[in-house]
Amino acid sequence: MSEQRNDGLLGVGLRALKGGAVVVALAVDQDEPRILLSTFLATHDAGDRLSLEPYGVAAGMPRGPDGKASAEAAAAVAQGRARQDRLATRGLQDIVQQLGRPERDKLIAALVVNRAGWVTDLLDYSLAWADHVPVAEGLAVREALRFGVQRCRIDMIELDEKSLPDLVEKTLGLSSTEVASRLKDLGAAAGRPWRKEQKAACLAAWIGSVSAFQI
Repeated sequence: MSEQRNDGLLGVGLRALKGGAVVVALAVDQDEPRILLSTFLATHDAGDRLSLEPYGVAAGMPRGPDGKASAEAAAAVAQGRARQDRLATRGLQDIVQQLGRPERDKLIAALVVNRAGWVTDLLDYSLAWADHVPVAEGLAVREALRFGVQRCRIDMIELDEKSLPDLVEKTLGLSSTEVASRLKDLGAAAGRPWRKEQKAACLAAWIGSVSAFQI
């Protein structure tokens, strides 16, 4: 891993949930992280179940003759996903405006991911077992975020959630105690909620805002 300090870079951490994503944006001034924004980006419209849980809708529809998803279910998911992509793009555009419309080379999105990348067909996966449906919903939001980031022409890195604490310590040269203390201070500045999702998005944004690196 190579590291390059860049105090002029703004990091936008994104942590997907069902229905949207936790977003934490920060900058680093003289090695001190500073919260710029802590919010929620909705990838669904109020009252629109198809954009909220397209795979849940599909799971409740009749199966095809082979026991797999019907054409109607696949069409419903495609429609819901298209809405999610549109809303993610619009939400990210709003966030860029709230940050003062920084130049593209001064902004980096840091998407929090996990080890579920092996799932290639979310519809088949969601219909295989009821417990898979909520997982598929979160992964769909993550795909919508990727789509939105690309449409907004923002550079992006992807960071594994479980590895984030160790990566922060190694990248920033801080102890776990120092990281915890900084996170507490950042949470006080950001306000509530400041749960594990906000903390993960914050750590991802922090890495993005101070480093240009390859893993």
